[in-house]
Amino acid sequence: MSRAGLDKDPHAVAAMFDGVAKRYDLTNTVMSFGQDRRWRQITRQALDPRPHERILDLAAGSGVSTAELAKSGAWCVAADFSLGMLSVGRDRGLPMVAADALRLPFADDSFDAATISFGLRNVVDTVAGLREMARVVRPGGRLVVCEFSTPTWEPFRTVYMNYVMRALPPIARAVSSNPDAYVYLAESIRSWPDQRVLAAKIGEAGWSKVAWRDLMGGAVAVHRAFKA
Repeated sequence: MSRAGLDKDPHAVAAMFDGVAKRYDLTNTVMSFGQDRRWRQITRQALDPRPHERILDLAAGSGVSTAELAKSGAWCVAADFSLGMLSVGRDRGLPMVAADALRLPFADDSFDAATISFGLRNVVDTVAGLREMARVVRPGGRLVVCEFSTPTWEPFRTVYMNYVMRALPPIARAVSSNPDAYVYLAESIRSWPDQRVLAAKIGEAGWSKVAWRDLMGGAVAVHRAFKA
C-alpha cells in the first residue's frame, strides 16, 4: 500500500485512494464519530438540488455523497479519478464517471450545480480545480465545498490539531485497509488554508457571493458560491 505526499501528485493520490477504497466509507464514519452523515445532509441543504436539475458531485468516491444529493430528485453524477473508489460504489445505481478534476470530461455550462466534499484538498491546483468546476456549471449555478478547516477557538484548535496528527493514524490502523494513507490525511488537513483564505481562492476562480458556515467549531466548513 502507498500514501501520497503533500505535492499531491495525481497518480499517487489516485493510487492511495484505490488502496483504501474497500473500507474508506467505514473508516470515515469511525474517525468522524458518525458526523460524516450529518455533514452530507448539510452539504445537500446548502446546494439545494431540485428535481430535474443536473448536479456534479466531484471527488465523489464510492458515491455516498451522490446518493444523498439524489434524494432531492435531481440527476446527480459521481465523478472521481480513483477507479477503485468508483468500483466500490458501482451497485448504487448512480451515473459514475472517471474524471480528473483539472480536466473534466463535460461540456461548458452543462450542470446546474457542482459540489466537492473532502476532495478539494487533494487537488494539486486548488484554484484551477475550482475554475474547472465553474466552466461546467451554467451561469447562475451553485457551488458547495465541504472541507476540513481551521477551528476558530484557539483552545479547541490546539486539541483538534493534536487529535488529527496523533489519533487519526492509530484509529486508521484499526479499521482501514491502508492506515499509512491517513498519515497523508492528517498532514493535508494541517496544511490546508483556513476558511477566509479558501473563500478568497473560490473568488479568484471566478465564483461570486462566497460565504461559509462553520461546523464543529470550524473543524469543517461548508463554502457556498454562485457563478456570475
